[in-house]
Amino acid sequence: MLLESLQSTVEEVNIFSTSDLFLRQRLKLVESLWESVLKAECGQELVDLLEKLRKICSPEGQVTDKPKTSINELIEGLELNEAIRAARAFALYFQLINIVEQHYEQRDQQLNRRATYQESEKARNNHAKEENKANGSVGADLLEKALVGGTENQEKGGTFHWLFPQLKRLNVPPQQIQRLLEQLDIRLVFTAHPTEIVRHTIRLKQRRIATLLRRLDYAEESFRGMGLSSSWEAESIIEQLNEEIRLWWRTDELHQFKPSVLDEVDYTLHYFDEVLCDALPQLSQRLQQALKANFPRIKPPHNTFCRFGSWVGGDRDGNPFVTPEVTWRTACYQRNLILEKYLAAIEDLTEILSSSLHWSNVSQDLLDSLERDRVAMPEIYDELAIRYRQEPYRLKLAYIEKRLETTRDRNNHLANPEKRQILTEETPPNIYHSGEEFEAELQLIKRNLEETGLKCQALENLIFQAQMFGFTLTQLDFRQESSRHSETIEVIANYLNVLPRPYGELSETEKVNWLVGELQTRRPLIPMEMPFDEKTIETIETMRMLRYLQQEFGVEICQTYIISMTNDVSDVLEVLLLAKEAGLYDPGTSTTTIRIVPLFETVDDLKRAPEIMDALFKLTLYRAALAGGYDYLDEAKKEQLPPPELQPANLQEIMVGYSDSNKDSGFLSSNWEIHKAQKSLQKVAEPYGLALRLFHGRGGSVGRGGGPAYAAILAQPTGTINGRIKITEQGEVLASKYSLPELALYNLETATTAVIQASLLGSGFDDIVPWNDIMEELASSARKAYRSLIYEQPDFLDFFLSVTPIPEISQLQISSRPARRKSGKKDLSTLRAIPWVFSWTQSRFLLPAWYGVGTALESFLQQEPNENLKLLRYFYLKWPFFKMVISKVEMTLSKVDLQIAHHYVKELSQPEDIERFNKVFERISQEYHRTRDIILSINEQPKLLEGDAGLQRSVQLRNGTIVPLGFLQVSLLKRLRQYTRQAESGVIHFRYSKEELLRGALLTINGIAAGMRNTG
Repeated sequence: MLLESLQSTVEEVNIFSTSDLFLRQRLKLVESLWESVLKAECGQELVDLLEKLRKICSPEGQVTDKPKTSINELIEGLELNEAIRAARAFALYFQLINIVEQHYEQRDQQLNRRATYQESEKARNNHAKEENKANGSVGADLLEKALVGGTENQEKGGTFHWLFPQLKRLNVPPQQIQRLLEQLDIRLVFTAHPTEIVRHTIRLKQRRIATLLRRLDYAEESFRGMGLSSSWEAESIIEQLNEEIRLWWRTDELHQFKPSVLDEVDYTLHYFDEVLCDALPQLSQRLQQALKANFPRIKPPHNTFCRFGSWVGGDRDGNPFVTPEVTWRTACYQRNLILEKYLAAIEDLTEILSSSLHWSNVSQDLLDSLERDRVAMPEIYDELAIRYRQEPYRLKLAYIEKRLETTRDRNNHLANPEKRQILTEETPPNIYHSGEEFEAELQLIKRNLEETGLKCQALENLIFQAQMFGFTLTQLDFRQESSRHSETIEVIANYLNVLPRPYGELSETEKVNWLVGELQTRRPLIPMEMPFDEKTIETIETMRMLRYLQQEFGVEICQTYIISMTNDVSDVLEVLLLAKEAGLYDPGTSTTTIRIVPLFETVDDLKRAPEIMDALFKLTLYRAALAGGYDYLDEAKKEQLPPPELQPANLQEIMVGYSDSNKDSGFLSSNWEIHKAQKSLQKVAEPYGLALRLFHGRGGSVGRGGGPAYAAILAQPTGTINGRIKITEQGEVLASKYSLPELALYNLETATTAVIQASLLGSGFDDIVPWNDIMEELASSARKAYRSLIYEQPDFLDFFLSVTPIPEISQLQISSRPARRKSGKKDLSTLRAIPWVFSWTQSRFLLPAWYGVGTALESFLQQEPNENLKLLRYFYLKWPFFKMVISKVEMTLSKVDLQIAHHYVKELSQPEDIERFNKVFERISQEYHRTRDIILSINEQPKLLEGDAGLQRSVQLRNGTIVPLGFLQVSLLKRLRQYTRQAESGVIHFRYSKEELLRGALLTINGIAAGMRNTG
């Protein structure tokens, strides 16, 4: 067995600590089931082949001393069906390991939380104040040790029960904590970026296996508690696991068709249905418990301090399939999902709230409400009045249920274009027009219960959900690329002949002056009959759809309009002008119902961002739009006016993009430019009395801003968070964070803890000028090294296209969105950041996440070797930003395998290219070793990840098995590309079709993605 061969060197590689016995036991069980299924389905021959392939590598992932020619002969000699079965088997193995690890993490977090709670109880029960503090510290230390394998680093606390005792020990003023909690605003935005390679069908099977593992835990705990060594319940569950894995083996892993946008909506929002709707109330409860234990007089934040958004169905940047109609149907889908959740909760409440008038009183306001309902819905009264004549809560819930059903039915009809017009003009009676109306009825029941001394947790949870999700489930963000708006304005202006020359030929100053003039007049710019091209009409209709959605669903459904590739002030004003034409901006009052969010992505745009925003803030009409209208700029009038429609007022949201800045400039330069831009933007906003909400466009991989959210938030510049942050969550990250309830809660809690911690306990190191100067030098040097390879090495593009599976990745049916922004020439500028990162991950280079860092650090160290090394070590200890950068590079380097990467180069290059491609590889190899050695010098560790036992274990668990899958991929890619070249020449000598070969190659991509736990 693979695990047994792994265990033979456990002491040497130290994969498992003594606290990981449970994980080892579960891995052994799952691997045994895996082998059993493969033997039953394919015979002992496959199991023997896998073992033979597995012995190619050591447990650390290095190819053994066996001649590589024999390895190649073994792989190349496999029949296509044998190679495909082996690839599928390894892919299944990795996905089973991932499930077990997630299950283990969730179980560990539950045990740690229980231990921490017990420690906090001890502290509260101790009347001596100093002992109370000490016990609280013990609880935090216990949690930290459990979570990170014994490290003493307090930065890794990450939970409410760690945070609030820490704030108390540091004597943070309660008033300061209270102010922060009042403005606490954390927003996590789910996107449809194509990094989720696993089919939805497979995800459901994974969830069933996770559920069975949880049941197995309970069964084992029960029979061990009774002194038994086994039980029929456990054996039955293990048999069910075997059946699930066997069914999984017979299921196709590849997407059967290119998903539509609405398919992506379904895939993404099912996390709300399965986990988040029920888990989120617990997040608020946990915060309140920890806060009350340490600061009983501080009022907790509103329940909606952590909210969710979605781009799925609203992000049209480069995706022609996100049409206005698709966006409308997405909003209907969202509302239907949450209404169904509410209906299920009302059904449960009807079971619970059985109080009788014989034994409990009710207030007059509830009786009055029941009378109004009787008049409005006599059919419900006639049907249920006798059954519930003494049970007022059940009768009230019956009326609520009927209104919800009517609201849901109307919503389902709205998704039908033929019925939409009638329903928007003629609203049926007895529906809820908003989530607030629904919540008000629940609050009425709650007040009545409280007045009679009762409390109902299920009702509390439903009220929380109504406040959190309303009738929209989540905010739907719109996004479009800046050039689409410029092109639309140009087409309209040219048609009307209102400019002395074409709009595109105007200078930036001329554009801004004309746009400001148009924004101050009520005269419409767009004619009723639109004699324009399809793209122009679609852009105009998108704005009109946004207004239509707000009219039907309320302003909360979509308030954010993101402009990707923002380059100038005019990019923002163009969107505001189109919003005016759609009725979303009133030029007379300068009021608007949308927030326009510029997205700064490239390094040059990030550098210019403060200048662009300052120019915008200087425009009175723009400042008024942020404030809520011209009247709100007048301090004397402002006090007499109601709150503006968009809350909070005077808030500017700005998005910073990690993906394109990294592809453009490399990891270190990208992160530093984003860091600097945030500080500069904060300084620009402050004189205008504006608050910033920074929106981080993070991906799943390190090369696109990914990595642990807790450390990333703490590494943000001091003074830039202030209780507010917005972050994208995408692709495989959703599955890793939100598949299981306890994992979801843990990730949400650590993110919230980090925001509070970073806002109240900023380090101040970000403002040390000499440190900033050094980072500027390092970033500039890293950028130069990165670009000299990626954009200036003449052979690099050919190298990339040949030695990575980028051509095949573009054929994966994992997204409705094209792999390139624009069709035409296949160069790096048009390639999206996700397939760029994805391909380097598959071939084990992981180039975008580290290249250039070693050169920059080495150059700095050469100036003053001893002194500068001491300085970098001090940065690593004290400066959260620098530590985050170094830690991410270290984690990425641990997944790099130059041995297998060189195999890709050697086998996939054409004979005439070998010499020039080997030169490129040697350059990459030198940079890898340079970077690795300097990183280890800075963190003073003997090998990568030595300071993070959990992550080291996770990487090592996969390294020993992922290499043969890489060999299989290379073999299948080689055959596929040979077939393609033969087809181009017109003479094909192949036993297999191109479709069969492509299928095999794509299956290996699936498997390696599962093994790396990353795609793009």
